[in-house]
Amino acid sequence: MSEAGAEERERQRIANLQAVYRSLQAPPATSRPIAEPGPDRPASDRRRAGALGGLGAALLALAGKLKVLGVLGSVLKLKTLATMVLSIGIYASQWGFPFALGFVLLIFVHELGHAIVLRREGIAAGAPVFIPFVGAFITMQGMPRDAYVEAKVALGGPVLGSFAAWVVLVAGAVSGQPLLAALGQVGILINLFNLIPVSPLDGGRIAGAFSRPFWLVGYAAGLLALVVLRSPILAIVLAVGLVTLWQRWRSPVPGYDAIPAGRRLAVGLGYGSLVVALASTLPVARALAGR
Repeated sequence: MSEAGAEERERQRIANLQAVYRSLQAPPATSRPIAEPGPDRPASDRRRAGALGGLGAALLALAGKLKVLGVLGSVLKLKTLATMVLSIGIYASQWGFPFALGFVLLIFVHELGHAIVLRREGIAAGAPVFIPFVGAFITMQGMPRDAYVEAKVALGGPVLGSFAAWVVLVAGAVSGQPLLAALGQVGILINLFNLIPVSPLDGGRIAGAFSRPFWLVGYAAGLLALVVLRSPILAIVLAVGLVTLWQRWRSPVPGYDAIPAGRRLAVGLGYGSLVVALASTLPVARALAGR
């Protein structure tokens, strides 16, 4: 393909993505969306919607700079858009449309992080599917070569998701928008939750790159988190994780966990650094959101 053709194709992808975002932000006039901005709404609500619009445009521009439009094109399937819109509608009934839109976009960026690493590793994967009040997931259609690759795929989501949460948090601090600060705080919590070292959460897949005794330590950390959070979703995760832990311990895949010590150390440092960074910025996010 010629360079001019590639540039034209990229411009078309950007236009399509912008159209998708506009359709989520401003539904047709024939519908009656929850908390839709209008001339009769307070100026603060209009500023919130404008701030989200600017955030969406900034994310699209960043995606173009980072050359991830090809990945976006592969994950923006019909079922992804349909379940995104469904989730936004359900969340909007509880929290209002602007917050629901930002919340789902933050989850989407998290899943995009997984998709980018999967593509780099040559692993086929399905499009993201959103489940209201649960989150979203991407199904791998191929097996990682070893626990190190699986850990990298698992880290991809929290890394990109955390970066997005911090960007939104900074935008809220600079603009004085409590909505953006609240979204940044929620984004930090989402990624911290996913880093609990219990499968099938991202943290459990990352912990698979460590030694087998650490799997027990990770599960104990998950039980402690359950006591603190009292989350029904985490209780289900722990039940599934216990079965996964037992199967992996009793029937290991030959060579799957045999990765060099240097790679184990790299995964451990990356995981620990991300957890510390998220935990350190959480109090700041709470303070900004409470202003």
